Amino acid sequence: MRLSPLALLGALLPAALASALSPAKTTTLTLRVPASHALPNPWSLPPSTHATLSSLHQPRRSAPLTTANGFVFRDVAPGSYLLDVHCPTHAFAPLRVDVLEQPPAGAGAEDGKARVKVWETYRGNDWDNRGEVLPADGEGVFEVRPLGGKNYFMERSKFSVFSILKNPMILVGLVSMGLFFGMPYLVDNMDPEMREEWEKSQKSNPMNSLMGGAQPGQNPMGNFDMAAFLAGSQKKEDSPAPSGNGGSQKKGGRR
Repeated sequence: MRLSPLALLGALLPAALASALSPAKTTTLTLRVPASHALPNPWSLPPSTHATLSSLHQPRRSAPLTTANGFVFRDVAPGSYLLDVHCPTHAFAPLRVDVLEQPPAGAGAEDGKARVKVWETYRGNDWDNRGEVLPADGEGVFEVRPLGGKNYFMERSKFSVFSILKNPMILVGLVSMGLFFGMPYLVDNMDPEMREEWEKSQKSNPMNSLMGGAQPGQNPMGNFDMAAFLAGSQKKEDSPAPSGNGGSQKKGGRR
């Protein structure tokens, strides 16, 4: 059966009229860059700053920076979007934007502001891992937070004398030098009795022979007992020689 053009037009006309008269499900997304510690003056942003909305099921959209330091996306269809702010001088945190088909319970049927939900998101995280919710103000405007300024150049490290003092070996050497030069002054200011006791302990120390206290031509390690020194014991006295009487008795005995 072949339909005439008039019959085909009459069949398509009601559907076209219904789609034209039905209310649009799109909404308007408005964002603003507030003044913060990272960006005290939002009016200093370059004119090339713009924001983009990306989605898997919708074409990518872009909005330039307005004179009110904001971005306006019109006729945004329902869906989930990733919002990025591109600026050559400052970095901004990415946002997740969800546009609902119907407003949540408790909101009016014509309330388009309640249909938009915005969260902070992070690169590399799961899409369902939402961050902090960003509330809208009374006019339905959301704020995009700047993270800080961008630095394209690396500062060359400068030489400083204080950086040498941070080396542990240099600190140990300075402390040893201070003890070496400061010990004579400490000994001169010591109490006479304490100084005499200290000198006796130094003379009885077996390490003095190793430090140059031995006589010329004598081996400093000859009478040094390392095991006794490590054990903390005193040097053993040599056994006394046999007396002359005992030797004479042995010598004068009966053969």
